[in-house]
Amino acid sequence: MGTEKLPNRSTHAEVDAFLQKVASTSVVKSSTQSGRLMFSLDATASRGPTWDHACRIQAEMFEQTAALGGLAIQLCYYRGFREFRATDWLTNTADLQDRMAAVRCLGGHTQISRVLKHAIKETKQKKVNALVFVGDCMEEDVDDLFRLAGELSIYNLPVFLFHEGNDPRAECAFKQIARLTKGAYCPFDASSAQQLRDLLSAVAVYAAGGNRALEDFGKARGEKVKLLIRQIGKG
Repeated sequence: MGTEKLPNRSTHAEVDAFLQKVASTSVVKSSTQSGRLMFSLDATASRGPTWDHACRIQAEMFEQTAALGGLAIQLCYYRGFREFRATDWLTNTADLQDRMAAVRCLGGHTQISRVLKHAIKETKQKKVNALVFVGDCMEEDVDDLFRLAGELSIYNLPVFLFHEGNDPRAECAFKQIARLTKGAYCPFDASSAQQLRDLLSAVAVYAAGGNRALEDFGKARGEKVKLLIRQIGKG
């Protein structure tokens, strides 16, 4: 469980860097299939306030991808004593919202390795385009996590990690997982709901339609995203 004190850490440069990393990551998806995004969250006790934010934000992930052939999202979370759950693949916001609203955060240790193992199992069965993880701490063997991240890279499954709070051990581990999987890392704080909304929507658009769709998404967003789009391909 992480600290509940959440400093303001998400600078414009960090958000732009995260979105640029998303934009530079290749995606392979059949035009006849919906993108598949695994949405995983730490549901231990310290995550309660942000879980509520995520419940409200997740609808936009579906809305932003409807015109791209749709998006299937699987919700995964861990909490309490070794409890790990994953839903079916959901294709509408009402189902996802109902599943998230029914979850109550419980104290316990992190189980990020189970998230990564589950992602490997799922993408072996049918391609998963992106894995999102939202959490605030890491209490596991980092070598095991890095080994699993390396396996994810074999399946071309990038992990996009959203880090709440200021746990330095988690920051180091999350950045390395992002690097190994060719994904991205971005810190955020509880006051930056709009920032988290834009970032999650960007990854959803990427999973559903790839780089070109992300560029189109950026044209209708705020100045930070527009700046990112202008920088694509320049460095």
